[in-house]
Amino acid sequence: MGSFLSSLLGGSPADDSAASSEESRVTSFHSSARWQLHFNSHKESSQLLVIDFSAAWCGPCRLIEPAVHAMSTQFTDVDFAKIDVDELSEVAQEFGVQAMPTFVLLKKGKEVDRVIGAKKAELEKKVQKYHSL
Repeated sequence: MGSFLSSLLGGSPADDSAASSEESRVTSFHSSARWQLHFNSHKESSQLLVIDFSAAWCGPCRLIEPAVHAMSTQFTDVDFAKIDVDELSEVAQEFGVQAMPTFVLLKKGKEVDRVIGAKKAELEKKVQKYHSL
């Protein structure tokens, strides 16, 4: 109801999440060109890149989002990216995403693992495993 009232008064639900986004280290991508630059910069890096493929209409995506933001502050040496599959469908297709949320873990531009679904414990375990390798 608060989101509804905010939208009537000129705010938007996105404004509510902006405050929590400032605290997290998750970067949202809204253009293919910007994503491609970011992705290319990681091809030579051994830093773990976790891509969160989600959609605005996806309930499980919204449920796990706070946990992903928390992981981004816990694992400061991991790069967390968020891609809306409706905005950047070609990127989702490139990674073979067929369900949301899907988390793809990459090192040096290559997929090392993935988690399909809002499985917080599994995602955290895999981030823990690959971030130090």
